[in-house]
Amino acid sequence: MRNEDITLTAGDAEVTVVPGNGGRVSGLRVGGVELLRQGERYGSFPMVPWCGRVREGRFRDGATVQQLPLNAPPHAIHGTGRDAAWRTARSSTDEAVLTYDLVEPWPYAGRVTQQIALTGDALTLTMSVETYASSFPAQIGWHPWFNRNLGGEDVRIDFTPAWQEERGADHLPTGQRLDPKPGPWDDCFGMPGGVDVTLTWPGQLELRVTSREEWVVIYDEQREAVCVEPQTGPPNGLNTLPRLVTPLEPLEASTTWSWTRL
Repeated sequence: MRNEDITLTAGDAEVTVVPGNGGRVSGLRVGGVELLRQGERYGSFPMVPWCGRVREGRFRDGATVQQLPLNAPPHAIHGTGRDAAWRTARSSTDEAVLTYDLVEPWPYAGRVTQQIALTGDALTLTMSVETYASSFPAQIGWHPWFNRNLGGEDVRIDFTPAWQEERGADHLPTGQRLDPKPGPWDDCFGMPGGVDVTLTWPGQLELRVTSREEWVVIYDEQREAVCVEPQTGPPNGLNTLPRLVTPLEPLEASTTWSWTRL
């Protein structure tokens, strides 16, 4: 199947999808203004079949302990999908559907499907993980790098989480929940009513990241960009809060980014 770059358009919005580089959205332009940090590692990539760090790359599935490569020593980070070439199942002017078959080093067979749908004022990303054989734990998430500055004032991040996961020295949640603290952050937050984070570039654009999932990682320690990462569980969730993919029940999640000119 094809894996050439895809351009989606709707109204004055334009999205570039790069199946061959991790199935990522490499660009989102509104009125000609690029909202995502550029570069082959950036844009917005899918985190699958896990999100964030897995402690020492190990997770337990029943009595079996699985070992993943330590691509962020001493941990494994952000899944395998971002490093793979995805296939284009179909595309139109405003929608693309990509697939990725799970392979080693992930120890289970399965298929990931990602739908990228654009309207004039919103981008919706939907992902599912299916298995045709054994059940396995998995996570789904997205890791967008939004430009901190669009040529005016720096972006402002507004959200009201119910709690913040305490972060240990190893950057993983300790299991303790804290009252949310001010940034800068490389932290996971709980939003039981669903992820709802607003990015405001004063005088330019307001963008709202929403999802029915209740976990979001906020990362704003870089000068160039800020990240708002909705996901189906916290970092190290393969161990602490596994979501099971079964032959009868895939794991599904979605996020919508909607924007308004200011």
